[in-house]
Amino acid sequence: MSGLTALELARIQFGFTVTFHIVFPAITIGLAAFLAMLEGLWLWKKDDAYLDLYHFWSKIFAVNFAMGVVSGLVMAYQFGTNWSFYSQFAGSITGPLLTYEVLTAFFLEAGFLGVMLFGWHKVGRGLHFFATVMVAVGTMISATWILASNSWMQTPQGHEVVNGVVIPVDWLAIIFNPSFPYRLAHMVTAAMLSTALFVGASGAWHLLRGNKTPAVKRMFSMALWMLLFTAPLQVLIGDVHGLNTLKHQPAKIAAVEGHWANVPGEGVPLILFGLPDMDAETTRFKVEIPRLASLILTHSLDGQIAGLKDFPREDRPNATVLFWSFRVMVGLGLLMVLLGGWGAWVRWRGRLYQSPMLARFALWMGPSGLIALLAGWYVTEIGRQPWVVYGLMRTKDAVSEHSAMTLSIGLVVLVVMYLGIFGTGIGYMLRLVRKGPQPHEPHPVDIADNQRPARPLSAVDESLYCAPNTTH
Repeated sequence: MSGLTALELARIQFGFTVTFHIVFPAITIGLAAFLAMLEGLWLWKKDDAYLDLYHFWSKIFAVNFAMGVVSGLVMAYQFGTNWSFYSQFAGSITGPLLTYEVLTAFFLEAGFLGVMLFGWHKVGRGLHFFATVMVAVGTMISATWILASNSWMQTPQGHEVVNGVVIPVDWLAIIFNPSFPYRLAHMVTAAMLSTALFVGASGAWHLLRGNKTPAVKRMFSMALWMLLFTAPLQVLIGDVHGLNTLKHQPAKIAAVEGHWANVPGEGVPLILFGLPDMDAETTRFKVEIPRLASLILTHSLDGQIAGLKDFPREDRPNATVLFWSFRVMVGLGLLMVLLGGWGAWVRWRGRLYQSPMLARFALWMGPSGLIALLAGWYVTEIGRQPWVVYGLMRTKDAVSEHSAMTLSIGLVVLVVMYLGIFGTGIGYMLRLVRKGPQPHEPHPVDIADNQRPARPLSAVDESLYCAPNTTH
């Protein structure tokens, strides 16, 4: 690709693949917990609406899980193909952490997933519920190990560098590094929010089309309850996470704020909108609130934080991307709080299922959780630049020695394959959503019924090639 270096192409390729991949684990984490809740409520209340919802969302979970596994394999291979010098430098930490994730989480999920999807006729209700819970626990354990590995790259601790290679000396310090608790809480909450918005939009879509079955109303109601409590919680988690980032990665916060230099004796303004200019070292066309950034970040009207000019040019992250990615995330987060509060008010008035304006808002907010999650990850990863391991290894020193032509071909192939494979998978999943939960659905097909091994996609009894309006 003309004008791009091998380093830039390697970063674009990794950014492209992680953008696709992170969506699937986020929905997997949220849906696994949702399915466990649905089955638990069905066992407790004996209400078949919960069972109908379980069968409906388990099909979508199976498709999503399969796409997450496939996209995750590509992510792992890139460490060896495009970032071999990083693997050589920090493989003694990244390798074991990813291995622990496979041994403790992926095996747990894979072991119980078959019982969860295909065990309705083969095990008792209690054991089946246990399998669903174990799958949900497995997704949480997986998130823990992945976030531990990524957080170590952000705030490395518990190691020594010997002969140019990282040597682990304290695994507790490595795993529980300074940013890990905040980033884990932020990511898991984001996954729950993304799933609640997805479920709520699905319910809203059916309500707007006159489908007001007990299952549809139940999932719309449950999604709004989750938003009501989780969206404000995410705002609080984001605040403490930001303070932790200010302590350990001040350049990232300066870029997020579009803040270049302090004025003696004055607090830092909060810039609502503007256009950071990296070359001119200023933020143009800014609309700001005096001293508010100081109040948020230092809890003082006169407190000051480091500006981007306090760091060498080669150590500054891209302020333009970070500034707007952060505002997309925060803006959508505030809309989530609004949706949760609006839902509570309409519920209190007894019109939760009779408010088309609320349903339309919930429908339009459906993808907002995933958009905010991606924006947050862009802030996290681009804000770490120019370091691949913060303060220890620069990104330019981590990339493999491939030519720009080789990486260009690889990127084009990945884009075509991803759009084809995952575009088809996402379209299929959305078609399942449009079909909606069916009352008294049959249990998933058993292995004995078709005499072949059951895989996650086998849990979906609708052909991928059916006409869009075909139902079974």
